[in-house]
Formats: sequence, structure tokens, C-alpha cells
Amino acid sequence: MQWMNKLRELARDPAFRQGAHDMASPSLGLAAWGLVTGVTMVKSGLSLPLACGMSLLVFAGSAQLTALPLIAAGAPMWVLMATAFCVNLRFVIFSAHWRHYFGHLPRWRRLLNGYLAADLNFVYFVKRWPDPVPAPAQQRYFWGGVAVNWPTWQLCSFTGIFLADRIPTQWGIGFAGVLALLGLSYSLLTERMLWWVAVTAGAVSIATYSLPLKLNILCAILAAGAVGWWLDARKARHE
Repeated sequence: MQWMNKLRELARDPAFRQGAHDMASPSLGLAAWGLVTGVTMVKSGLSLPLACGMSLLVFAGSAQLTALPLIAAGAPMWVLMATAFCVNLRFVIFSAHWRHYFGHLPRWRRLLNGYLAADLNFVYFVKRWPDPVPAPAQQRYFWGGVAVNWPTWQLCSFTGIFLADRIPTQWGIGFAGVLALLGLSYSLLTERMLWWVAVTAGAVSIATYSLPLKLNILCAILAAGAVGWWLDARKARHE
């Protein structure tokens, strides 16, 4: 009964409600992306238990959609692991930034936050608290976003898993998810250097599209990372 009272108190908290409100705006694109991921997992040959387990344990749509064609094509494990690692490399950067806000929390709380934190959580959180210092309302705002983000993704992903045979790929629902990711990417391009990194990634991805096993994604990530590192080092030298 005590935990119910705490949940009610949390639901009435202004910071929690603001976090949920902010996360609700992109939820339609997120829902489409989760639905596409669920359908793709089953149509790539995963059984229902494996697809459900992947949705719950991985909780990373871009990495899942990148890995699934490789799994279906029988790609070597090193290619699968390297590609998934590179696609999710951004979370290492996110985590280094999250540390300024949540580094004082117990380890189990940090691990839980790390599992639940996604791209959208990071974007909205940093917009609200651009200065990387802890503040009392941050955890409640974070959990407000999680209360919308995680259930929306899992519900739509499981819907796609169990209705995969009834949802034709001709519907093109993946385009809504792509639009959501494009909007997210655009909101992160706040400096000229980041624009150069994004252009490099897009150009290399297109130029190497004919490579097998989706290796064009790996090439694009490596090229963009190299350009970003070079530009950052160049900027530091000038300063």
C-alpha cells in the first residue's frame, strides 16, 4: 500500500508530469518505429519467445533493425557484434554525459537508468538542463519520460511481434519511424561540426550501399567518427 501512495505522489509531481508531457509529443513516431521493429523481428525468422526477449532485453530499435538482416543472412558473429556496437556507440557518449547528472546515485539506480535511457530521453533532458549539474527534479523528470517512452515501445513492439503475419510490409509504416529519427537527428545538429559529421555519414552510407551484410552502416559510422574526431582536434588546436 505504501508503494501505491508513492506512485500516486510521483504521478502528481510537476517534474514527472512535464517529463511525460515532453515525451508524449514524439510518441506517434516512436510507436510506429516499435511496431516496425516487432514485425521485422518475426519476419526475419526469430521465434516469438526470442523476439519478445530481444524487445525486452535489447531495447534499442536502431541496433535491432540493423542486426536483424545480418542474423537472417547468417553473417559472422564478429560482423553482427561490431555493427551493433558501432550503432549503439552513441550511448557511450550519452552515458558519459548522464554521469554528470546521475553519477551520485547508487549503482543499481545508475544501471536501471542506463537500461531505460533512450535517445529521446537524452535529447529532452539535456534541453531542459543544459548545464551538467545535479538538480532535485531531474530524477522525477527522467522517470516521467520513461513512463511514456518504455511502455509505448514495448506495447507497439509486442503488437508487431504477435500481429506480424497480419501487417503487410506494403503499408510502409517504417517511414513514420524514419521521420521520427530524422527529427531527432535534426534537433541534435546544433553546431557546424555536427553537420559535417552527419553529411559524412550520409554520403559514405550511400557510396558504400552495395557492400554486403549492411557493411555500409559500419563504414558510415567509422567515417563520421573519424571526421568528428579530426574536427574536434582541429578546433582544440585553434582554441
